Amino acid sequence: MLRKKTNRVTQRAGRTNILTEVAEKPVDRRAFLRGSGLAIGGLAAISATGGSVTQASAQSAVDGAVQTIKSVCTHCSVGCTVIAEVANGVWTGQEPGWDSPFNLGAHCAKGAAVREHAHGERRLKYPMKKENGEWVRISWEQAINEIGDGMNKIREESGPDSVYWLGSAKHNNEQAYLFRKFAAYWGTNNVDHQARICHSTTVAGVANTWGYGAMTNSYNDIHNSKAIFLIGGNPAEAHPVSLLHILRAKEQNNAPMIVCDPRFTRTAAHADEYVRFRPGTDVALVWGILWHIFDNEWEDKEFIRTRVWGMDQIKEEVARWTPEEVERVTGTPGSQLKRVARTLANNRPGTVIWCMGGTQHTNGNNNTRAYCVLQLALGNMGTSGGGTNIFRGHDNVQGATDLGVLANTLPGYYGLKPGSWAHWARVWEEDLDWLKGRFAVMEGAGKDGTDRMMMNETGIPVSRWIDGVLEDAENIDQPDNTRAMVLWGHAPNSQTRQKEMKTAMEKLDLMVVVDPYPTVSAVLQDRQDGVYLLPACTQFETRGSVTASNRSLQWRDKVVDPIFESLPDHTIISMFAKKFGFHDKLFRNIAMDGEEPNVEDITREFNRGMWTIGYTGQSPERLKKHMANQHTFDRTTLRAVGGPADGDYYGLPWPSWGTAEMNHPGTPNLYDMSKPVAEGGLTFRARFGVERDGDNLLAEGVASVGSEIQDGYPEFTMQMLMDLGWDGDLTADERAAIDAVAGPKTNWKTDLSGGIQRVAIAHGCAPFGNAKARAVVWTFPDPVPVHREPLYTNRRDLVADYPTYEDKKFWRLPTMYKSIQDQDFSQEYPMILTSGRLVEYEGGGDESRSNPWLAELQQDMFVEVNTRDANNLGIRDGEQVWVEGPEGGKVKVMAMVTERVAAGVAFMPFHFGGHLEGVDLRDKYPEGADPYVLGEASNTAQTYGYDSVTQMQETKSTLCKIWAA
Repeated sequence: MLRKKTNRVTQRAGRTNILTEVAEKPVDRRAFLRGSGLAIGGLAAISATGGSVTQASAQSAVDGAVQTIKSVCTHCSVGCTVIAEVANGVWTGQEPGWDSPFNLGAHCAKGAAVREHAHGERRLKYPMKKENGEWVRISWEQAINEIGDGMNKIREESGPDSVYWLGSAKHNNEQAYLFRKFAAYWGTNNVDHQARICHSTTVAGVANTWGYGAMTNSYNDIHNSKAIFLIGGNPAEAHPVSLLHILRAKEQNNAPMIVCDPRFTRTAAHADEYVRFRPGTDVALVWGILWHIFDNEWEDKEFIRTRVWGMDQIKEEVARWTPEEVERVTGTPGSQLKRVARTLANNRPGTVIWCMGGTQHTNGNNNTRAYCVLQLALGNMGTSGGGTNIFRGHDNVQGATDLGVLANTLPGYYGLKPGSWAHWARVWEEDLDWLKGRFAVMEGAGKDGTDRMMMNETGIPVSRWIDGVLEDAENIDQPDNTRAMVLWGHAPNSQTRQKEMKTAMEKLDLMVVVDPYPTVSAVLQDRQDGVYLLPACTQFETRGSVTASNRSLQWRDKVVDPIFESLPDHTIISMFAKKFGFHDKLFRNIAMDGEEPNVEDITREFNRGMWTIGYTGQSPERLKKHMANQHTFDRTTLRAVGGPADGDYYGLPWPSWGTAEMNHPGTPNLYDMSKPVAEGGLTFRARFGVERDGDNLLAEGVASVGSEIQDGYPEFTMQMLMDLGWDGDLTADERAAIDAVAGPKTNWKTDLSGGIQRVAIAHGCAPFGNAKARAVVWTFPDPVPVHREPLYTNRRDLVADYPTYEDKKFWRLPTMYKSIQDQDFSQEYPMILTSGRLVEYEGGGDESRSNPWLAELQQDMFVEVNTRDANNLGIRDGEQVWVEGPEGGKVKVMAMVTERVAAGVAFMPFHFGGHLEGVDLRDKYPEGADPYVLGEASNTAQTYGYDSVTQMQETKSTLCKIWAA
């Protein structure tokens, strides 16, 4: 499929001088990258001036000052440094960050092309709205006033929950934090972002196993792995630079690499052992591996005894998964899984890596917990080279999740309980009663006839926003339907049920898109009016922090000023806040630089409140110091060796405990007790109480190095400091701040002084306690992870043994499970359909398909079909075919006949949009803002299905039928 297509002969004589120079000189790799960037910059400059440029002498070019500015790639979560070369305010060239410990001078195709985003001619250039079906240019003032008036009218008629604020994993941390705070001041928890549909089941599953829902180690720490177990991920395409780190372990440690995937991916091509299994059977596969580990007593018994609760219940479930039963369900031979189990047992510590292949299922939370249990059984947690290295997708999906752009929490995973709101009201210095008054109250609609306080209710997740519009109002646990939708940095084609989304978009009173590009939202619907497009600038046209997958924060400096009429996201938030009348409150402690809120002040505000996960030590000054001194950080440990940041871990990976003045170095590997907490060590979090059914939930006789409590202990409170006699270590100011919150009941999460954390760490203890990880989550629908068949399954013989859940209502909406699975669609739709990423594009693809350098590489949307299936269906490679899902959505795409997928399985990438069921929608984009490459969205054919805990969409295992177009 990676074929260059052109309809004309290349004109060599038509080259610009700079391209000719680059082509005719022998250059090394670094010079080539520099030259390529300059060439691209030169071409963009010519394009921007309509081809009219002034001739310059070589001397004048040399004399011109070229400024180099550090930024961070805006694609995946590896966090690659980009060195921008800027002349006279124009971004003219780029290099990868040679000093960055993350990308080590490397870029993938997307990273090498990011300069185009800040000069892209396909950008949305100015505010627009639809009038009588046509796009009309308007001013920012008109846009904000008309949108604001419409929202105020909806608020008055239906309440604040009828406006949905959909945020973005492309916002930097400061913008994400401000966005969540803005939604709170508007008065709704109907706020969410892409993490819901990529790793929400990871966050829920992992956090409920050992305390924090994030990657435990780092890309760099994989250098220390003795085995690599990768399931449901394709980093060779989704996170290409991460392979630098994976392959280093493979080569220098002779670490066996095991890749489990239904598809033979580019990552699988690097594997020592490739394990193919049926989509949607991850739990069965992992339990099949554990069956051999327990059967041969290869588990780490001492680690389990001292640091794990509930493994006996896991063993009972695993005992059911004999090699024969595993093969019946997964299709994977038991002999292969025994070999995998032996490999993992003989090569410790090993790391487990997963991505969206494991998360996007109706039982995705079971999958992620099963992966965690595997590592707990092997004793691979809390150690260098081990851990669960969860590769996040977007560049700041980790940060946006941490900052609370979610329907179920405030920043820092504080949740939505009254105490959580009280904490953030103190941080914001806001009147709590005023905040409460912003939210709706449903009188008598709560439990036992009490009032339902919408302030404390989880919102509608982004995966279900269309149901907030289309479901009957009486079936929704909020005052009225969703009537206005704000899609702020979101690709709608990344969500399932596209035809229903079209209907929902057309039913809305008001739809607002805020994005550097129009996105598929601009063309999916057939509205005549009530749609606004607001041009946000890219992250290269502003500054702020961004959190990589390993929890490290990096600071982006602004490369160029916003182009066209685009504005930074935080400036747009400020404009809406003025319109709604709470600007002074929202920015009480944040200075304004003209019309733009001060970014560093926003950082300092979330530093003052996010004690739960240690986003408190990463001051702007410390982060900027790290970026300026990247060369001083070790490439494996990430620790600075001398220099201004001596002893810090790069990017101060959270938790960086206490205040910035405390100078905590960050935590490179979570739950690693081999080093003091003050130096980045940690225990498992005591988040789930101290006992369960009479069993101790705290660690047994083990603690971090240097801890004055050499045993398990609960989370720290002021009362606990007093009981230990450590309260005398508090300063007078710290004690006053603690007394102002709740006196002895103040805990490490709500103490705004950081004193409780400081004193606990001074005595070698983790502020959040020292507990066992729990292999059994008694608060989840399946306390022990179990296999459940997908809603749309062609294995009807397994439904009785492994049924899905009963239909239920949660996250404000009725949700179907059994009522769908009870219907047999497998006769008409016999093939399994799954989806994934390509190396050329990212996310919904609006940015990358608008980039000429990337668009050239992959011009056709396609479906991978096994050779046997293709021959049986009469399909030839390269021909157009229809792919239809059991809910009736269909796509017209090119067939790729390949052995990558097994017989009976089809695969489509999810980066395309701009076609709908065979119809090209290019003429519906604003003029000059259509991506170079359009195609069908795979999610038009994808179906209903949501995780039982988080409402994650199920995109990795549905059914389809295929026929020649």
